[in-house]
Amino acid sequence: MGARSGEGTRGSVGHRPGLLRAPSGRALGTARCSAGQALALAVVAALWGGTGPFLRAAAAGMEELRGQGRLRQLLAELRFLSLNCQYLVPFLLNQAGSLLFYLTLASTELSLAVPLCNSLALVVTLVTGKILGEDIGGKRAVAGMLLTMLGLSLCLAGA
Repeated sequence: MGARSGEGTRGSVGHRPGLLRAPSGRALGTARCSAGQALALAVVAALWGGTGPFLRAAAAGMEELRGQGRLRQLLAELRFLSLNCQYLVPFLLNQAGSLLFYLTLASTELSLAVPLCNSLALVVTLVTGKILGEDIGGKRAVAGMLLTMLGLSLCLAGA
């Protein structure tokens, strides 16, 4: 009996039977991340996490805008945000992070990129918020950051 398509034979090197493979030939589920990719993902997390508190602060006061009807309300809010440099700069940096994330996904395992970016962005958001004087939640927030970093370390150690 011959080997079915997608299964390795006893003599094949590096191909374990039953593993799904990416177009690159690497087995799916085996996450690898180069130093450059990890740095790019850390920059994405810094851009996403670092801009969140600035966006919140710059959008303060938008609730007080009043327009007659939904369309006028929407236009008033868009005008408020688009003419506010304190909002636009962090927004554009946040979008640059999204573009970098999209470009990095082309060469990085999704199962590693998403947890890495999201968990680091959470930590950066909390630290940036604390620096800006926001109430981040005290000891529970610090415990959450430590647990997030522990989970991230486990994720990277398994890669």
